[in-house]
Amino acid sequence: MEQSSIPSAQLLVQECKRYGIRNIVISPGSRNAPLTLSFTEDSFFKCFSIVDERCAAFFAMGLAQQLREPVAAICTSGSALLNYYPAVAEAFYSDIPLVLISADRPGYKIDIGDGQTIRQDNVFDRHIGYSANLKLDVSHATNRILKYAPELINDDTVERAQRKVFEFNSTEVEKALTMASNSAIPVHINIPFEEPLYDMVMVKKESLNDRLSVKTLERDEDLCAFISIWNKSNRKMVLVGTNPPNDIEQSYLDILAADDSVIFLTETTSNLHHSRFFTSIDSIIAPIEKSENKEALFNALQPNILLSFGGLIVSKKIKAFLRNYKPEHHWHINSKKANDTFFSLTHHFKTHPNSFFKSFIGHIKPKQVSYFEYWNARKKHYEFKREEYLKTIPFSDMFAFKQILESIPNSYQLQLSNSSTVRYAQLFDLNTSLTVFCNRGTSGIDGSVSTAVGAAVYSRSPTLLITGDLSFLYDSNGLWNNYIQKNFRVIVINNEGGGIFRILPGHRETANFETYFETPQKLDISHLCGLYGLDFFTTNNVENLQNELHDFFKASEKPKVMEIKTPKSINNEILLNYFDFIS
Repeated sequence: MEQSSIPSAQLLVQECKRYGIRNIVISPGSRNAPLTLSFTEDSFFKCFSIVDERCAAFFAMGLAQQLREPVAAICTSGSALLNYYPAVAEAFYSDIPLVLISADRPGYKIDIGDGQTIRQDNVFDRHIGYSANLKLDVSHATNRILKYAPELINDDTVERAQRKVFEFNSTEVEKALTMASNSAIPVHINIPFEEPLYDMVMVKKESLNDRLSVKTLERDEDLCAFISIWNKSNRKMVLVGTNPPNDIEQSYLDILAADDSVIFLTETTSNLHHSRFFTSIDSIIAPIEKSENKEALFNALQPNILLSFGGLIVSKKIKAFLRNYKPEHHWHINSKKANDTFFSLTHHFKTHPNSFFKSFIGHIKPKQVSYFEYWNARKKHYEFKREEYLKTIPFSDMFAFKQILESIPNSYQLQLSNSSTVRYAQLFDLNTSLTVFCNRGTSGIDGSVSTAVGAAVYSRSPTLLITGDLSFLYDSNGLWNNYIQKNFRVIVINNEGGGIFRILPGHRETANFETYFETPQKLDISHLCGLYGLDFFTTNNVENLQNELHDFFKASEKPKVMEIKTPKSINNEILLNYFDFIS
């Protein structure tokens, strides 16, 4: 088997194999040639070629999101590495194990005016789990090193100096890959290479001694005090943010949901289901905000205990409520971290929710109180009013979302872009067979296409991405690859710009507001689909939408994109009037 002649390239390939990191997303370049040649020549690895580094990193994140294991992305030196940063930040806050590998020039060529060089060491600084800055091999291109940086060898022999480099690099790579594997966090490995970059040597295939992931030790806590507080409390609220599908034992959820002193709030990205769950949080909070009896209602909703798990929360309304009406106790369950989102965190159970519930559930006692009953009655009221309202509205964003969400076939993977898209989805009851994902770590509109395309590669079910026009256009390079599945579907809600700004308090009907906030685009999406070989459909009315959706999910030889053009002048009014109507 051929590999690069450079020892650090060989080392990284060997260590990735030992850690079971099979999926490698490569962006083209010359400085990373030792890595590209070594990984692609080894049949152990599944390699993907993505030109745009920003898209490549989000694509890798989509793979890791579905596989729930580390995925590597490799790029050349210079500004190429900086294009990884948006995905690095998203992965950092979403607990996605990306391994970012950058080729670099030797240190003696940095900041001297050489081309395609920047200061790559520690470039991700505060948004990375570990930065491994490897040393330059001195056994490769030794004559150049002796000419430009003889201090790298000093009085040692080349062999002894190289041994020190190898030991240092081995330790650093092991630290980085252990962190990615065990802590679900992005890591960065920066490797300097001196020319020549394309020389190959034959190496023997080694038998792999796979490193088993070392699970984070769970803190063995005495739960007696917490169980006592729970059993004495009449108002308990369970709040779940983003959560992987099939991650929580349903039996634990069933027990919690059956307790009349518990109300269980979830979002579409929670991927948890029960008939007693409250799945549209804003539809509970918004009517209270508009009520003349607001203070009394918020006091009645205020929990004694807030128990939270999962990732970040979409609803701004629940955040505002819990920051103003703080629980006496806020307990968060997560094996890694606990965000003090509501400025009331009192305890962090540093374990997986299943481990916590296994020790906790058997000791709790359900209470016969009216907390669930009262708020469930209000939930049924808004559900009834919602159905009434939806029968009255014209063609619009909200109407389109209702039709789309009702039409998605069973067991689809649903990827949601940020901004208006993910928020509209919270207002409806989704088919419980769907699995739902959204980049909520940083909640940006960048990368939603690339992430969805990557996520679809290993998904057993077809994938649908619902996105807005700006988010789709922003990441249109995410379609520039050879890995889009035939059953991949995209629905673009084209409301002529950033429609969410019409809902926010600063909205004004002025030319400046339209130009600098809404930023309407006159681009023809059909041309983009033609460029990338995607089937394209468009609609702008009720009857045509229903007809197009009927055929949209049928099997095809090409991926499909449907554009739904909605009238921006009334979208905000219909949404805001919805909350008035259900109140």
